[in-house]
Amino acid sequence: MADVRDILDMERANTPELTKEMFLIQKKRNFEKVKGVSKRPEGMHREVFALLYNDNKDAPPLLPTDTALGIGSGYKQAKARLGMKKVRKWEWAPFNNPARTDGAVFHHWRRTTDDQKEYPFAKFNKQLQIPTYSMSDYNTHLRTNIQKWTKAQTDNLFDLAKRFDLRFIVMADRWDRAQHGVKSVEDLKERYYEVVGLLSKTKALSGDKKAYAFDAEHERKRKDQLKKLFERTTQQVEEEQMLLNELKKIEARKKERERKTQDLQKLISQGISDVIANVQSVRKYEKKLVKKKLHHQPRPSKVDSVVNAIEIGGSGIKFSDLRGSGVSLRSQKMKLPANIGQRKVKALEQAIQQFKVDPSPPPTEDISNAFNELRSDMVLLCELRTALATCVYEMESLKHQYEAACPGKTLNIPPSLIPAEHIKQEAIDAGTSSNSTNA
Repeated sequence: MADVRDILDMERANTPELTKEMFLIQKKRNFEKVKGVSKRPEGMHREVFALLYNDNKDAPPLLPTDTALGIGSGYKQAKARLGMKKVRKWEWAPFNNPARTDGAVFHHWRRTTDDQKEYPFAKFNKQLQIPTYSMSDYNTHLRTNIQKWTKAQTDNLFDLAKRFDLRFIVMADRWDRAQHGVKSVEDLKERYYEVVGLLSKTKALSGDKKAYAFDAEHERKRKDQLKKLFERTTQQVEEEQMLLNELKKIEARKKERERKTQDLQKLISQGISDVIANVQSVRKYEKKLVKKKLHHQPRPSKVDSVVNAIEIGGSGIKFSDLRGSGVSLRSQKMKLPANIGQRKVKALEQAIQQFKVDPSPPPTEDISNAFNELRSDMVLLCELRTALATCVYEMESLKHQYEAACPGKTLNIPPSLIPAEHIKQEAIDAGTSSNSTNA
C-alpha cells in the first residue's frame, strides 16, 4: 500500500517503528493461529479429513486436482514467469494425415517457429501385410472343392481382411451372404490361414516362421463348451459345487484309510517281530534243557539261522520308486537292487527258468509292477524252502542225538511235521536201495 501511495503522489501514513514488544505480540498471534487448527478425529483417515477440512477452511474441490504436488491447475508452474522476451506466436495451420489416402486436410494450432513436420500420431497407424496371389497361384495351389470355396469368395475374404485388418468379427458381419453364401467366423479364419500357409510354402512369405494352422472344429467345440458353461443354471452350479465337496471328502477319507492301513501294517510287523523273539527265547530254553539232559556239548543249533531266513525273506525285494528329478526309463524299475546277493540272484534265475517266465518282459507299467511282485514272491519262496530244509535237518539231527543218548529207544517224528516232498523223496530213496539189493 505504501508503494501505491508513492506512485499516486499521495501522503504516506506514518509507519510505526518495529519494537521488541510489537514483534513478540505478532509472534504470539501466529502461534495462536497455529494452535487453533482443528485436529483430526480419532479413527478418521487422513485422506477423509483432508477432504472435509483444511487450514484455510476452504471448501473441498469438486474435481481432483494436483495442487498438492506443487503443480497448479495442471501446468508445470504454479505461477507464470514474466520476463522481457516476446511471446511466441501460434497459428491455425493446416496439416495432412499420411495414414489417409483421401487427401483430407485438417487444421490445428501450431507455433510459427516450429518447422513443418509429419503428423506425430500417424506412427500409431500400423497396417498388416496381407499376402496377395495371382490367378496362376490360385489354380496351382489354392483351388479347393467348388462347393466349399470359390475364387470369388476367396477374393472377397482377402479384400475384407485388408480393409478391416483381420478383425474377423467385423469381416463376418460385412460378409455378403446373398452373393457368397453364409460363412461363420471359424470358416473365414480357416480359409484365410489355409491360404496364407500355402502361399508361405510356395513363395516363402513368412521366412523362417512356421505357418499358423487354425483348427476350426476345435474352435467350434470350445465356443460350444463356453456357451454351455455360461448358460448353466443356479441348480447346476450348486450341484457341481456339491460334487466337488464330495470329491474332497472322498480324498480325505482315502488318505485317512491309507494312514490307518500303514499303522496296521506297523502293528503287524511289530507283532511278527515279537513272535520271532518269543520263538528264539523258547528255543534257547529248550537248548539249555537238552544240554542238561545229555551232559555234553551238542552241535550248534540252526534254529537261529532259520528264524533269520524267515525274517529276511518275509520282506522280499524292495525295488526303487525312481522319484528323483530328471528323465528315467520305466525299465529301470525292473532292475534288481544292488543289495541283493549273488546267491539270491542265482536262485531267482533258476526259479524263473523253472516256472518258464520271460526274464525280460515288455516294461509297461502293469507288467513292471506284476513282474517285480512275482520276483519278490520267488525270492520269498526260495528263502522259505531253505528255512524248511534247515528245520527238517535240525529235527533229524535231534532224533539221532536222542537215539545215541538213549540206546534201545527210537524217536518217531510225527508225519505232520515232515513236508510231503520230503516223505516222497524218502520213499523214492528206499525203493531205489531195495532194487539195488535185489539185483
